[in-house]
Amino acid sequence: MADHSKNFLVFPCQNINMESTAEPPFEETYKALIDSNKSSTVDMTLTTEIVEECELPLIDLSMLGLGESEREKCKAEIAKASQEWGFFQVVNHGISDEILVKMTSEQADVFKKSFHEKEMCFPAGTYRWGTPSATCLPQLSWSEAFHVPLIDISGLGDFTSISTTMEQFATTVSELAQKLAEILAEKLGHKPTFFIENCVPSTCYLRMNRYPPCPIHEISGLMPHTDSDFLTILHQDQIGGLQLVKDGKWFAVKPNPKALIINIGDLFQAWSNDVYKSVEHRVVTNKLEERFSTAYFLCPSYETRIQSCMEPSVYKQFSFREFRQQVQHDVKKLGYKVGLPRFII
Repeated sequence: MADHSKNFLVFPCQNINMESTAEPPFEETYKALIDSNKSSTVDMTLTTEIVEECELPLIDLSMLGLGESEREKCKAEIAKASQEWGFFQVVNHGISDEILVKMTSEQADVFKKSFHEKEMCFPAGTYRWGTPSATCLPQLSWSEAFHVPLIDISGLGDFTSISTTMEQFATTVSELAQKLAEILAEKLGHKPTFFIENCVPSTCYLRMNRYPPCPIHEISGLMPHTDSDFLTILHQDQIGGLQLVKDGKWFAVKPNPKALIINIGDLFQAWSNDVYKSVEHRVVTNKLEERFSTAYFLCPSYETRIQSCMEPSVYKQFSFREFRQQVQHDVKKLGYKVGLPRFII
């Protein structure tokens, strides 16, 4: 449970000989869950509901470099989307197409390596797959990931090429995350330096995700959840699969090849006293095609205390460590994350 943003996806220890194949042993490992589903009466809404496609609010960040009226309009759009959607997408964001293309290509090459190599070549605990805490099929995530603290990127051993690309990606995306966090703080009339002081490279993370083709319709790529950080910045391919809740309904996010996706995390919702929304989202599987994405998580140190920036406060004060520990406890006991409701006053 070292993942600070999607806390249910961790590395299960398996003694399976996977020297010659790249695929994690999903079907072998979760055979009992898959078999039990055949006679289960669990409501599989993921497979039966009709999900409409939506386009997230699109914000052109080049407006921040124009006159005062354009700047303020752009900042207002960012705040409005964070309040009403909890998600938005940005273009002219400052991350070059070259870096984004290399990021997708090189992570795909790493995921093609054998399961054994993926376990062994990155630092221990970096590679994760499946959901060992799952007690029923809807809690199983059919995906694999490398979850890498920014401070560990330069020490990735045999993966020198992708290490360089990850560093370039992380450097530029970190700057973007800080810029967006400062804008959101400013729109609340709050101290914008909070994030540069508390969300430093040693506490933030990159996560490279792969969602293999899944033959079982009832299984999600990533089960419904909210993110346990301040902000997440997502670069995804054009396969699609990301869905979010808006007005009590699930919507499928239409991929935009020119945009990065931004979403508010639990810590920002608590810090903003529920002004900005951390929205439930998920990834659905595809029977035929694999999907890749790279996510950056803006996280504070474990000791950082999260306090609502206005009164009356919706949430009691808590440290990031306390929040993580509560999430881990709930996932282990219940099979899913409860999150912010645990900290309501």
